[in-house]
Amino acid sequence: MSVRHFLAETDLTKAEFKALLVRAEELRTLWEAGEIYSPFHHKTLAMIFEKSSTRTRVSFEAGMTQLGGHAIHLSPRDSQFGRGEPLDDTARVLSRMVDIVMIRTASHDSVERFSEASNVPVINGLTDLLHPCQMLADMQTYLHHRGDIEGKTVAWIGDGNNVCNSYLKIAKLLGFKLRVAHPQGYGPDADILTESGDSVVIAETPEAACDKADLVVTDVWSSMGQEEENDVRQIAFKQYCVTPELMALAAPDALFMHCLPAHRDEEVMAAVIDGPQSVVWDEAGNRLHAQKALMEFLLTQN
Repeated sequence: MSVRHFLAETDLTKAEFKALLVRAEELRTLWEAGEIYSPFHHKTLAMIFEKSSTRTRVSFEAGMTQLGGHAIHLSPRDSQFGRGEPLDDTARVLSRMVDIVMIRTASHDSVERFSEASNVPVINGLTDLLHPCQMLADMQTYLHHRGDIEGKTVAWIGDGNNVCNSYLKIAKLLGFKLRVAHPQGYGPDADILTESGDSVVIAETPEAACDKADLVVTDVWSSMGQEEENDVRQIAFKQYCVTPELMALAAPDALFMHCLPAHRDEEVMAAVIDGPQSVVWDEAGNRLHAQKALMEFLLTQN
């Protein structure tokens, strides 16, 4: 059997993705009940971080520990990763020592190259192109609060970044309508937009995107590595803040999500992210359960 990786949402079928969400909910229920489920004793997860993280590191490390295994944190400061050793060589070495690898890096090409040389499953913990693990958590959160997202309408407000690109992919995979409102010049990846077909619409304004939407999502205006663009982006994105007025245009039971960290009163008003429609804390917590379900799937499929 060939090794299964999770580099993009479409590495799973629709049925597999939905089954993972159900499994993540089951694992959350077990965890909340204090029940121990640890099938992967002596299994090791290598976590490679070129980009720093709070939620990704803690959720993967805690998740692997709860599954009975062990996690090793590797950064360019304390490993050969990024110091001249060919990426393919690193993959060949690590996959002879560990059972599964998670990589959080800038280049999506790096994750693809690593997976091609790896004999064990590789998970994309984030690249500049995609953030598929966030989609698992977001879709689990929607399932928990509102049920199946198929046929619903989602509004994305702001930067067409990696999380936005992932929403494009998951909209087509799971069958919901996505409206994206972004400033000129800050749209999602053109190729992914084309692949998404009629599941994605570029809205002319944030108001048009939010009209009767079942879910409203945003992210920071300047992602990691774009700090030098912050002043320019502050001007470009001024009209793309998720306000109570915008949320009032969405469906009465609409939810608000943000992958965090958030800048209150910048991309989202405090009244929204701290308000009753916000599920950002469940969304963040579900990174743990969704990724446990993902690791369980990959370790038992390979």
